[in-house]
Amino acid sequence: MDSALKSKSILCTICARGGSKGVPGKNIRSLLGKPLIAHTIEQAKAAGVFKYVAVSSESHEILKVAKEYGADILIERPHELATDTAAKLPVIRHALIESEKQTGDKFNIHVDLDVTSPLRLPSDIIDSVKLLVADDNVTNVITGTPSRRSPYFNLVEQSADGFVNLAKAPAVPFVRRQDAPKTFDMNASIYVWWREGILSCETLFSDRTAIYVMPEDRSIDIDSELDWKVVEMLLTERQKG
Repeated sequence: MDSALKSKSILCTICARGGSKGVPGKNIRSLLGKPLIAHTIEQAKAAGVFKYVAVSSESHEILKVAKEYGADILIERPHELATDTAAKLPVIRHALIESEKQTGDKFNIHVDLDVTSPLRLPSDIIDSVKLLVADDNVTNVITGTPSRRSPYFNLVEQSADGFVNLAKAPAVPFVRRQDAPKTFDMNASIYVWWREGILSCETLFSDRTAIYVMPEDRSIDIDSELDWKVVEMLLTERQKG
């Protein structure tokens, strides 16, 4: 383990709901010979920084698969946290609290990995945690990739009257996209908090949220059949070396 992380007690949670509208059953659907969730569990284990890897789900089938692929802690998620409208943060917070109850441990750092982002590397996980630990001013870390469209330059939003304008119009228009402030697409891959932060936060952002930047080819979040096909293609190419 990296020396900067040796003294930290770090928990990984993976939250996987049974219901899915865009890609039904995606969390345990086979991707290159193994369930989708297995890719994330194996990445967490390979990172080598976690005391435990916990999986939270209301689905007994998902929990069974998670155990088969090495999850240390299985958490049965309450029904109210498994609906289509349930917010993400309460689910993650519940997973932390239940993990501490099951193990009797208190974790310094909490990392949540999204099942639908299997293109990440173990090194992305490690470096995201190191980004949190390296700066006392950082409260939490999210991951993202440079955005294809800039809200200052060529991303538009539609008003109630049906007309469109720049999503974030600058006081002085930018001539070149490169001159606009850097923007990123959140890739829903890795979230890192100090324990106190995840227990108290109401949103993903504070005034001291840092971003770990990942390349586009490791930043696809599976939300449709097209996403699935692209991820499958990229993983196949990666396996070929």
